[in-house]
Amino acid sequence: MTISDERKQMIRRNKRLGLWAAEKLGISGRDAETYSDAFALGTLDPEHSDVLRRIRRDFDAAGIVQSDEQILAVMNELWLQAGDQTRSAPGSAIDAAAVMLARKLS
Repeated sequence: MTISDERKQMIRRNKRLGLWAAEKLGISGRDAETYSDAFALGTLDPEHSDVLRRIRRDFDAAGIVQSDEQILAVMNELWLQAGDQTRSAPGSAIDAAAVMLARKLS
């Protein structure tokens, strides 16, 4: 399975976004990794790809005050960072993780 650079960038962004959200929610360690993996997997599954809505729901349930604009700003910044990594590190461990996640959904 070949994954486009844009999809790799989205997976990277969503993984980092999940880690950011986990930190805000007080989730750490293995649980934070699991939480962020769900965001990365959501990239590959159109029914679960609305990460903004998921973060909004989780933050609201936990009483975390963060506007949609603030979340979108983080999403945009992480998108740019993930794009820089996509262009500078083809074949990286994140690429391997993206392929592994894609295979889980196949």
